[in-house]
Amino acid sequence: MIATPYLLYLGHSNDEAGIKTSRGLAVFRPEICVGEFRHDDCGLTLGLPRMDFAGAFAAGARTLILGVANAGGKLGDDLVTDAVAAMEAGLDIASGLHQRLKDEPRLVETARRLGRTLHDVRDPQPGIPVGNGKPRAGKRLLAVGTDCSVGKMYTTLCLAHALARRGIKADFRATGQTGILVAGSGVPLDAVVADFISGAIEQLSPARDDGGWDLIEGQGSLFHPSFAGVSTGLLHGAQPDALVLCHDPARRHMRGLPHFGLPGLVECLEANLQVARLTNPQVRAVGVALNTSSLSEGEALALCARTADDLCLPCSDPYRFGVETILDMLLDERAIPAAKAMA
Repeated sequence: MIATPYLLYLGHSNDEAGIKTSRGLAVFRPEICVGEFRHDDCGLTLGLPRMDFAGAFAAGARTLILGVANAGGKLGDDLVTDAVAAMEAGLDIASGLHQRLKDEPRLVETARRLGRTLHDVRDPQPGIPVGNGKPRAGKRLLAVGTDCSVGKMYTTLCLAHALARRGIKADFRATGQTGILVAGSGVPLDAVVADFISGAIEQLSPARDDGGWDLIEGQGSLFHPSFAGVSTGLLHGAQPDALVLCHDPARRHMRGLPHFGLPGLVECLEANLQVARLTNPQVRAVGVALNTSSLSEGEALALCARTADDLCLPCSDPYRFGVETILDMLLDERAIPAAKAMA
């Protein structure tokens, strides 16, 4: 178990999308976040108290969360130096980066010397099965996207909370490092060997017969040439009954690929539905989730209304305006196809 409370690391970051792990924890688990660590050249903040490592430990923090991401998920020299200093101040270290803490000699030696713990959140559990595609009981929603980092985790968490407020059982199923830290469990899907991706999701979201929903966090995009393979396996393994399409209207190209444009919403939604039909022919779209953080409230509301008209689906910014219209569509029995035959 990762010891709480947390100190959230921003370091030298100036890329909003690059601090999504720290921001996700600050938004969805504020009760276990005592502060943020950032250097003077960091232009971002989570609105938490700015602390150094010693001050954070004195305030009760027990783990530094390296909640930043960069191309390739590397542990840079500055980050390693900061992590060493944090351990010397009394903190354990947790990271969801692709490069493992356990593979950095300076961190391993410091942790050994001081008795600190290194947590690599992106290490999948052993024994993941190969997917079999067999229909299984239960109701599942999967968030899909036009690109990476467009709000799939926020959308599924908001839907899970909204279902719970209506008295409906709902479980958020995390598939990325941020979601795993928020939920306390999950599978780091982009670290799973390709042959086992669909099986990992079948295992993460098993059969259920209590009438509740699994809200499955999406990853990547079918239209992102770097990550479409992960998205495909996730669609097959999730066996979703419902899809929500997530999009950032301020995005001008695929994240990290300025030479690659974004798909249209209709094109993207139909492609995801087509892929999902392999394991659930009755899958349906129930809404569109927009990240409107770059727009004024009036602009955001107008864009949601236009998008809803264009796609004939409810559309909202889940974090800003809520998910009630999407939830109404999800729970509308008249819009649900005949139940799939169970094997």
